[in-house]
Amino acid sequence: MTSGTAAGPHPGRDAMYAAYLRRLGIEEPGAPSVEGLFALQRAHLERVPYENVDIQLGRAPGIDPELSARRFAAGRGGYCFHLNGALAALLDHLGYEVTRHVGGVYKESQSEDALRGVSGDHLALTVRVPGTGTEFYVDAGLGDGPYEPLPLREGPYRQGPFAYSLERLPGTGWLYRHPGSSAPLVNFRAEPAGTAGAAGFEAEHVRLSTSADSGFVRTFAALRRDADGIDALRGRVLSRIDPVQGNTERVLDGPEEFYAALEGVFGRALDDLSPTDRTALWTRVSRAHESWAAAREAGPEAASETAREG
Repeated sequence: MTSGTAAGPHPGRDAMYAAYLRRLGIEEPGAPSVEGLFALQRAHLERVPYENVDIQLGRAPGIDPELSARRFAAGRGGYCFHLNGALAALLDHLGYEVTRHVGGVYKESQSEDALRGVSGDHLALTVRVPGTGTEFYVDAGLGDGPYEPLPLREGPYRQGPFAYSLERLPGTGWLYRHPGSSAPLVNFRAEPAGTAGAAGFEAEHVRLSTSADSGFVRTFAALRRDADGIDALRGRVLSRIDPVQGNTERVLDGPEEFYAALEGVFGRALDDLSPTDRTALWTRVSRAHESWAAAREAGPEAASETAREG
């Protein structure tokens, strides 16, 4: 789906997007430009975390882009349908030419699936900067994906210490590769997602946010990307992926450490969580962590059955 800035003044919506931009640390985005697009993606990855707090608490927020934008302005995060949905709406508002695509995320062991079809569990974006003729793959919804947009053309790409690639899929669209990440393979159809907007992804959002088989329901996760690396909190394990300085990992010992990391490292405001919410989330996270730790002690095969996803 491609859409542009709504005609005429809309004070309420303008105020919402201004608050969203403040969350990104961008007061004056300026006219659409390649530099502006790159700055917006970098800021989004640094300041709006990929997280599933509300899914873990059994109250998954809807994926209407304006709802997501308001939540981000208030300090929350989300996953791909929230993150890319709201970013697409913001880019529309600012005058960029945005196309939404039905996509899919796969493990490296699912490479054949990624080449054959599109699962529909991801919202991907391509963006044109008016007047430049250049189109980019833009994705703020992977957690540990590219820090900046990738030109939508085949080839390898490097951003700092991280390597990516894009390739065409005959009859399907595009395939993005980032080996070793939580989303090593992402594909998306070349054609626009259609006119249904967020509603076109609603059924898959319900499945991902409520099904007992979903990694988002099984395991807590928060991720944040910056120029040098990736911060990740999966269960109670806080890790930093930094190919230059070296990776680190530690287990958070109690709820105070857990919530301090969620707010301090990932920038997720906590003012929407009551004491009951905090207790429920910590209990759930701890139980899942203990199951995973026990499986890891039992060996790789058992651990794979309780692998931490997000």
